[in-house]
Amino acid sequence: MAGIDIKPDAQGKVRDLYDLGDKLLLVATDRISAFDYILEDEIPYKGQVLTQLSCFWFELLEGVVENHLISADVADLPEQFKPYADYLRGRFMLVRKADMFPVECIVRGYLAGSGLKEYGKQGTVCGIELPEGLVNSSKLPEPIFTPSTKAEIGDHDENISFERCAEIIGEDAAATLRDLAIKVYSTARDHAAERGVIIADTKFEFGTIDGKVILADEVLTPDSSRFWPGDVYAEGKDQPSFDKQFVRDWLTANWDKGSGTKPPRLPQEIIEKTSEKYIQAYETITGRTFER
Repeated sequence: MAGIDIKPDAQGKVRDLYDLGDKLLLVATDRISAFDYILEDEIPYKGQVLTQLSCFWFELLEGVVENHLISADVADLPEQFKPYADYLRGRFMLVRKADMFPVECIVRGYLAGSGLKEYGKQGTVCGIELPEGLVNSSKLPEPIFTPSTKAEIGDHDENISFERCAEIIGEDAAATLRDLAIKVYSTARDHAAERGVIIADTKFEFGTIDGKVILADEVLTPDSSRFWPGDVYAEGKDQPSFDKQFVRDWLTANWDKGSGTKPPRLPQEIIEKTSEKYIQAYETITGRTFER
């Protein structure tokens, strides 16, 4: 596994974080997580896709919300990281430090995943009442804000109500994040639709810098979103996707999640197809050729 011989100050499921004092270096690895496990196998080019797609969205959303990005150019790498420029190229972001809100800001535009399960039982998604008659993959009348807690690695994020979100971060902050998250989602949804991609739902992280709310971390990637091809969309069934649902589906068919055992190794074919899907997502949404 390629990488850096400098120990990160913190690690997420996918990202390694280096504290540079007044700023951070975020490095997206090729690790992939599913069902709260970091899998043993990596997905080639995944880290570059996540970073370059996030940078694309940061640029497109500049008029909607500020972000934490300083640079993704290897010329701006701190001196100690320059020996690793070949590995880091396309997979790192130099960012401003922010005080992060302790909630995940999820916006759903379609009925899928845990939202579909709850709707089937109660007619609601995260406590929000929805019209009768919706089915798998139905488009919602309007996007809804369904926040969750931020869990440690290995734990589940917990869906929470808007009211609980307000208790955690304050009513004004919760209202600000809700309105901003829906605005960002709607802007991205409209762009993606023009490119033939449906953004079914997505997860944002926000923080503050000097008291101003900014968008941070990864943005609208195949790891944090459900991307569906618009040309074959049909409600009432699961949709093909450009995201890691492909890996989740294989694991579901080949592993008992409740057994307490670790996930199995991914077949080479699944690894290659997943890599292709990530690259396809990038190229379709951006209209750019992915440089390997």
